[in-house]
Amino acid sequence: MKLIVGLGNPGAKYAQTKHNIGFITLDELAYQNHWNFDRSKFESIYAEGMIGTEKVLLVKPQTFMNESGRSVRQWMDYYDIKVEDLTVIYDDMDLPTGKIRLRQKGGAGGHNGIKSLIDHLGTKSFNRVRIGVGRPHEKQSVVSHVLSPFHKSVHEDMLFAVKKAADAIHYWTEGNTYTDTMTKYN
Repeated sequence: MKLIVGLGNPGAKYAQTKHNIGFITLDELAYQNHWNFDRSKFESIYAEGMIGTEKVLLVKPQTFMNESGRSVRQWMDYYDIKVEDLTVIYDDMDLPTGKIRLRQKGGAGGHNGIKSLIDHLGTKSFNRVRIGVGRPHEKQSVVSHVLSPFHKSVHEDMLFAVKKAADAIHYWTEGNTYTDTMTKYN
């Protein structure tokens, strides 16, 4: 079983914001597989299905970003999911919009959702798909940047990154190692 977690904030107010790129990517994965986010458990909404012979859970924590780890820990404990079977998708301001970067470990890098995951999982070693959202302009705060929608000038770049991230998740869940997935998609 593979647990794919998208980070974001619940509610229509945040639906199209940069901080919700994890949720947006899970929506793309669900769309491609004809799955629906019609269930809730462990402070999250989720969709599930099979990719090849692998059961896959797509999970959107509804705890708000800063408490994402609490929901993920419950999923992992209940289903006895190993940390190597978890991948987390989230926004990264250090990457330009349209770029993705896969990693197997690292620090929080100032991202409160990742900090929560590290705190609740007790490790920095878990698979990640970082999706670029760019940096705020000089008169914009980090908070207003990540809680604003993508500008129309970079919307196509964002969609490209979401589809590439979804392709990487498909590749991994089809039985390829995460190392091979990183080689193919970084």
